[in-house]
Amino acid sequence: MADTGANPNSGNESDEENRKVKKLKGEPKGDRGENGEETNLSDFKPTSVLRDSARDKTIFVHGELKEQPAVVVLEKTPFGEDTLTEMFKGAKTNLEVKNDIYSTYVFQPPAHLNEIKATVVCPATEAHVQKYQRKEIIMVEETEDDYKNITLPYITSKGLSVTWVYNILEKKAEKERIIFEDSDKELGFVLLPDFKWDQKQVDDLYLIAIVHKRDIKSLRDLTPDHLQLLQNIYQKGTDAIVQRYGLPTNKLRVYVHYQPSYYHFHVHFNSLSYEVPGSRVERAHLLQDIIQNLKSDPQYYKTRTLLFPMRTDDELISMYKAAGRL
Repeated sequence: MADTGANPNSGNESDEENRKVKKLKGEPKGDRGENGEETNLSDFKPTSVLRDSARDKTIFVHGELKEQPAVVVLEKTPFGEDTLTEMFKGAKTNLEVKNDIYSTYVFQPPAHLNEIKATVVCPATEAHVQKYQRKEIIMVEETEDDYKNITLPYITSKGLSVTWVYNILEKKAEKERIIFEDSDKELGFVLLPDFKWDQKQVDDLYLIAIVHKRDIKSLRDLTPDHLQLLQNIYQKGTDAIVQRYGLPTNKLRVYVHYQPSYYHFHVHFNSLSYEVPGSRVERAHLLQDIIQNLKSDPQYYKTRTLLFPMRTDDELISMYKAAGRL
């Protein structure tokens, strides 16, 4: 849903294309997509590595899948505590180095315990390829006038589609993934897992709350009129997480991105123990801070200068340069 490790603004992850991907987890016979066609990654022919991260154990590969351009994101899945005994018992080990009390091995667990999550974008456009490539990122300083004269016209002119968001809200897609909903059209939202979370370990919990209201594009649109909505999201969202996953509120990070990956207001919930790149200070605004800021100054997000990171090849950066702001 949101940021799958491929967000161009954060180096991580979630936007419209992520609604369209097919996700495979080692299924030898493939997976059937919405069109009924079978997808099998043994047919994928890699041509180049767009980006990789040893730290995140992720690699982004460009190639062809059934004669169509495709991008495949491979990510090592988390270890499961309940499988450790079986993992060690069935593993093959080869000693590499031994020095005093220290030793390193090539450790090969049983195949069924060595899953890799594969996220597939197919057919992938040139825009997808550019999106997943490693690019330089810079900080942008956006004043009130910058937003009105550069950012907002960019959002409006691009007509960035959020149809996939409406499909979720209208239960046309992903209905079975929703774990909580407040159906009120003014104060309500749906809460569902982000695709980065495999829902196996609470330590990696990552959920997204998407509001029913359709007139809030981003942080910039928030006013005191939205305080009840924001408080409702925080209270009912954290309550739902406590009830379903047993994770208390004081172990949650609840925040909003600016710039967001898509322009329909949504809130991120993840475990404090999960170091999500998009939760860094240059992009994430804690929901509780947003609420306090609006109480202190009704025009806070209308007038405040906001900083955010963006890739140097982003079209919005070109518009800032053309306006003499970079």
